[in-house]
Amino acid sequence: MKRLLAFVLIVVIGFAVMGVFTPKLLDGTKLGLDLKGGVEILYEAHPITAGGTVTKESLNKTAMSLEDRANKSKVAEPEVTTEGKNRIRLKIAVSTGKTDKERDEAVQKIRDLMKRPAELQFRSADGCKDGSYCKVEMYGNEFKEGAAKVEYGSLNEPIVRIEVKEKSKLTEVSTRLVNKNLAIYLDDKEISAPVVQGVLDQGTAVITGQGTREEAQNLADIINLGALPLKLTEKYTQSVGATLGKQSLHDTLFAGGLASVLILLFMLVLYRVPGIVASICLITFTWLLLGVFYLMGATLTLPGIAAFVLGIGIAVDSNIITAERIKDELRHGKTIASSLRAGAKNSFRTIIDAHITTIIAMTVLYFMGHGIVKSFAIVMIASIIVNIATNVFLPRYLLSLLIKSGYINKPSYYSVKESDISAL
Repeated sequence: MKRLLAFVLIVVIGFAVMGVFTPKLLDGTKLGLDLKGGVEILYEAHPITAGGTVTKESLNKTAMSLEDRANKSKVAEPEVTTEGKNRIRLKIAVSTGKTDKERDEAVQKIRDLMKRPAELQFRSADGCKDGSYCKVEMYGNEFKEGAAKVEYGSLNEPIVRIEVKEKSKLTEVSTRLVNKNLAIYLDDKEISAPVVQGVLDQGTAVITGQGTREEAQNLADIINLGALPLKLTEKYTQSVGATLGKQSLHDTLFAGGLASVLILLFMLVLYRVPGIVASICLITFTWLLLGVFYLMGATLTLPGIAAFVLGIGIAVDSNIITAERIKDELRHGKTIASSLRAGAKNSFRTIIDAHITTIIAMTVLYFMGHGIVKSFAIVMIASIIVNIATNVFLPRYLLSLLIKSGYINKPSYYSVKESDISAL
């Protein structure tokens, strides 16, 4: 009786927790461009300097800078992809307003924010009457790409070492500005104002004064970002409405809900007690997976929903494999308890093998793919991990409570007929 009561309490408390927190999880889930609407912009990249070329590396770094700028603007998770040799496509899910005017204002705000390349300048106060850093001494594209690195000085303090393309330019500037500030600006915002300690004639310079490695790394990233030799022009900008996405979301949720109901009925009819336990675990799996997305701050897209539904199908397979193994053991004449132990052990190997191979495939997709492919892969990996906890270990524990209670010990409760049981 105590074990049966424990089973009931676990189920009741679990469902109560789900009922309390589900509204918050649903409200806190971020929707992607295809569900919420937003802005899609196609950029074409060009060299800043005459005679320059657009390389794959510089194009990828420029795409990363756009993504970083979008993230800092606190919009929903951006989708940035490179296309061909010199194009970058940017998709940002934003609220475009209910009226045409609100939509146009939201689109223009995003365009103004994203279209400007990161302009890095090194300025001095040489000749500035008001004492400000008005004179531009060097531009970001005069530094080597990716050359800014974090190192440690003689006192183990973090420093940033940078390298220029032309030694003579740095030598001339540093000679003139010894013991003066050479301020670093990004998009007209002062980032740092280090003092030139001496003549720099080796083509490299060291920036000190960063309190932590994180601050030094941030400065190095800013310098590397400003050193990108590309400028962007818009090929076209499109405001993406969410009407089609919302309809797709509605249809997908309806299909997923209907499929889930049919699956639960199938499990109950075909497997009885294991089917009841499986239904409880499937509901728990769905809720926990939604919670994982919420904690990750992930953006939900239609491919993500597809992976979510596919994850439910994988979870169902896990329960079916376990239930079938238990039935096989019962047909061989074993007791209910022995059948559970043997069935759970044999099914575990099969389930884990299948999950490991799927995780390997999804990991490859995540690191090799882009955009919606990555979204699909990360959802699948998360669903498999949650599935192992809720549809491998949890069913075994709940079934053991029922079996040890002594009230659920008939083979018919596990969809096995007495005539199907062979003597040991």
